[in-house]
Formats: sequence, structure tokens, C-alpha cells
Amino acid sequence: MRLFTSALQRLLASEQAGSVLLVLATCLALAIANSSFAGHYHAVWHTLSLGLSLEEWVNDGLMAIFFLLIGLELKRELYVGELSSRNNALLPTIAALGGMLLPALIFWQFNHGSAFQAGVGIPMATDIVFALGVLSVLGARVPVSLKVFLMAFAVIDDLGAAILIAVFYTASVSWLYLAAALAVLAGLFALNRWRVVSIFPYALGGALMWWLTLKSGVHPTLAGIALAFAIPFSRVGQHSLSHRLEHFLHWPVAMLILPLFAFANTGLAISTQGFTTLFLHSNSLGIMTGLFFGKPIGITLAVWCAVKAGVCALPQPLRWAHIIGAGMLGGVGFTMSIFIANLAFTGQPDIIQLSKMAILTGSLLSGLFGWCWLRATLAAR
Repeated sequence: MRLFTSALQRLLASEQAGSVLLVLATCLALAIANSSFAGHYHAVWHTLSLGLSLEEWVNDGLMAIFFLLIGLELKRELYVGELSSRNNALLPTIAALGGMLLPALIFWQFNHGSAFQAGVGIPMATDIVFALGVLSVLGARVPVSLKVFLMAFAVIDDLGAAILIAVFYTASVSWLYLAAALAVLAGLFALNRWRVVSIFPYALGGALMWWLTLKSGVHPTLAGIALAFAIPFSRVGQHSLSHRLEHFLHWPVAMLILPLFAFANTGLAISTQGFTTLFLHSNSLGIMTGLFFGKPIGITLAVWCAVKAGVCALPQPLRWAHIIGAGMLGGVGFTMSIFIANLAFTGQPDIIQLSKMAILTGSLLSGLFGWCWLRATLAAR
């Protein structure tokens, strides 16, 4: 438990600062995209290098490192964290399922049968960095169990998003390249089995697996999660390769990769007509409603049903008001929602822009209301 607590403290410390950088990067991108430099901004991100644009290097390359960190965090949770026992894992797992299914259902009601139904995965995601960043602003008043609950269901949420990407957002597959990627992965697991603990063969194998996955047509960021599970892990101490790599990646992911992703993907041209469309279009309404209403209702309702059925219990000192507040913060989709929007509407820049505006609006409202709710709730203890 001490190991998990120290890891949680490091995570919160990095993500509080990281959430500030995400806001700054987003504001800077919006300012530039609505200035005379907008043309230069977009031209830079579409500059080709080694066969990919700079935007693709960020979204497909650097974000694979983010997914590697997600995989390492999930593996730690499964071995020594909140997901290591059935009783502890049930509550956040059920919360994550409710927080994915209801937003997807809401979006589907707005868009099924239309050209926009591919965006059903957009409101299902939770941004760990922003959600924990908002929670950490509330300081020491926040119970550790609430931080753990939010982090656990957000990690499961991201795993669900990764599965969604693999299953529904892969247009065509080159089975030869995919088989080669899986062969590399099998080799990495063999290195783990042979107790090879040097980072270099895993890094080289991971890079090759990323390239093969990219060529296969499956989104290459999934290679990051696959690599995480091949890296050696030890339940004892913090000296295994997995522990050291997770600790090393926290800073560059929170302080560099995610802000750069935000800067590359949130340069939206804002206009009065755009805001009018935002509140009239079925796609944007489905995203905003799914994030702002679907997330807290889905999470709270799923947990309530599980507790009433006797499947699991609220850990002390969590109360229902805390679950509602955590559900509101779960509506901060941002990074993962933008990521899925880019995949869902490839080749449709206008719909991608509208989706991103809806994501920013829904995430901002969710974060603000979640912060206000928990601030009032925690002050009333």
C-alpha cells in the first residue's frame, strides 16, 4: 500500500502541473488559430517529415508513449494497486463501464443512422491528467480513497478507449504487417520470460512494433499499451524496469507530450456561426450532452446499482456526493476524446473542428461543475 500511495503522490504532483500546461497550450493554440498567424500554424503541422506530417508524428508517435504510460499504470494497478484484488477492482470497473456506456448511448440517440454515428466513442473517454489536476486543486481536503477511485476508473476508461480504437477505428488491416508486429511482441514477452531487464531491447523492439503496427493499418498507439505488458514488473520494491520506466515517463508525458498534443489539436477558428452550429448540430450536442450529463449519471447510477445489489461497497470515507463529483470530473474528456475524434472523422476537417469545440465545451463545463460540487461537498464535511 505504501508503494501505491507514493506512486499516487508522484502522479498527482506531475498531473497538477501538467493540467496547467494543457490549459496554457490550448489557450495558445486557440489564440494563434484566431490571429493572422493561423495559416502558418496549420502549415507547420502539415509539414512532412519521414513520410508523416508533424501532426501525425505527435498524434501517432508521441501519443504511443502516452499509451505506454497508461499501460504501465494499468499493469501496476493490476499487480499491486486498487485493481489487484477482486473487491477493490469491482467498484472502479463498474463505474468506468457506466461512464462509457451511458455517454455512448446518449450520443447514439442523437446520431444513429446519420453520417456522424462513428463519433460514438468520443464522449466515452476521460482525461486522467485534467481530471486529477482539477481534483488536486482542492488540496488536502480530498480523501485519498476519492483520488484512488477517480484514477482507477479513469485508467480503466482509457483501456476501454484503446479497445474501442482497435476494434472500431481500424479501416483496413494488412495482416502481414500485423502478424510481424505480433511476432515482435512475442519476442519481447520472451525477453521478459528470460529475465532480460535492460531497457534497450524493449525500446528497439517497441519502436519496430510501432512501425509495423502503423503499416498494418491498426492505430500505432496501441503498440504502446502492448509494449507496457511485455516490460518486466516486480511486486516487490520500486526497482523493476516497469517501475523505473513509469516513474521516468511521468514528467515528459505530463509536461511535454500532452501539452504538445493539445497545442497541435486545439487550434480552432472560433466564430459566431461556429457557436451557433455547436448548439444545433446533432454531433456536437451528442458529445457535450454525453460528457456533461452522461458521464456523471452513468458513473453514479452504475455504482449505486452495484452497491444496492451487494456486489461491492463504498470504501470509507467515500460518500455518494463524492461519487457524483468524481463522475462530473469523468466528463473531462479532452485528450482521449480529441484523439478519438481525429480517428472517427478522418478526412472531414469541418466535423473534426466541430467535435473538438464540443469536447472543449463539455470538458470545461464538466471540470468547472465538478470542482464547484466537490469544493462545496468537501467544505460541508
